[in-house]
Amino acid sequence: MSLQSALLHAAPAAAPQSATKLTFGDATTLFIADWKGVRIYALPVAVKSPAGKPFNLKDIQAAIAAALQVPQTSLRFEDLAVQPGSEVAYVALTVKHGKSSSPAIVSVDSQGKVSRVDLRKTSSSVAITDQPSASESFWRDLPAQSLTVTDMKFYQGKLYVAGLSNRSFASTLRIYDFPFQGNARASTIEMYHPVHNQIETRAPIRSMVVMQVGGEASLVAAYTCTPLVTIPLKDLQDGAHIKAKTVGELGWGNAPVGMVTYKQGDMDYALIANSSRSADLLTLSDITDGASKPGLTTPIEVPAKPYAGVKAIMTPLSAVMRIDNLNDNLLLALRRDTTSGDMQLVSIPKGAYLRLSDFVNEYDFPDYQYPAGDKFHDFHKFARGIEGYSELAR
Repeated sequence: MSLQSALLHAAPAAAPQSATKLTFGDATTLFIADWKGVRIYALPVAVKSPAGKPFNLKDIQAAIAAALQVPQTSLRFEDLAVQPGSEVAYVALTVKHGKSSSPAIVSVDSQGKVSRVDLRKTSSSVAITDQPSASESFWRDLPAQSLTVTDMKFYQGKLYVAGLSNRSFASTLRIYDFPFQGNARASTIEMYHPVHNQIETRAPIRSMVVMQVGGEASLVAAYTCTPLVTIPLKDLQDGAHIKAKTVGELGWGNAPVGMVTYKQGDMDYALIANSSRSADLLTLSDITDGASKPGLTTPIEVPAKPYAGVKAIMTPLSAVMRIDNLNDNLLLALRRDTTSGDMQLVSIPKGAYLRLSDFVNEYDFPDYQYPAGDKFHDFHKFARGIEGYSELAR
């Protein structure tokens, strides 16, 4: 049975009370994590033909606020997911109303058309039965329950959900069969954190993907401050306590905000967008090599030697809040403009990981002449075109 058929035959579900994490199962099924209602919802969505055009939306916050008929200052941006094949972005938000709030999800196309998604049309849902206690909080006013789901990925009929639980080993991975059939199978997770020099059982996975590591389907996951681990999916059994293998330490003082995989040429990559520095690009071959070894078990020296294990390639993605694949050639980034503060929804080329219009350099002066054979000429022409500056694509 297809996901769409499963949704059509499922019992109706109530609307979510919050919407903080999104992921697609296929092009017709959007999963929504609702920590306030302690549920995960499946929402059927229509399939649209891809526009085949890049995103250059420089102030998406204003457009979304207008579509929702709320002040721009009331919006908190939660997550981004691109509908597979359609190149339509879905953005999850929290809309503040004084001391209360409500969820909203909007679809956005490359021309800037914003449409509110009707959350009452969810077709099925499943409970999260082991949410953290309502009495727990971080930094005085961040409810532990808001971290019940920190990331979700769908793979071969199963929804993998990372986050916190009420268990003594709070870092938990839940697995739901879809169509939803009951409670999750839950595994608790521990990992060695080289920067902290300790085994950690409570800090949750923040971003994750599924990759074929050494030919075995595995989670590749990143935590705050920023250890990278691998977990074979076959090890995730109900009630199991998993010792994830730490294959890399990517640096301290940072939180992963999104993770995607893709292929370029004959190479498979994982890209981690970060809260506090440039993004990390990793090859599957390097991750596989790291997973074939015993894993990291000793501390590193901070700040003199902040990295260990699998080496990441620095990629210059700046001020990115969320990221997803738009198509084979482009990423889609939800980010803040560092000067105006405007929220943007923009395309970024894979391989370059930058937008030329973010900078002014020697190439940008009107009297600049490219020398014969300049290695950047073709890329500059391409990038200026997709960023909306076709008149400069000389």
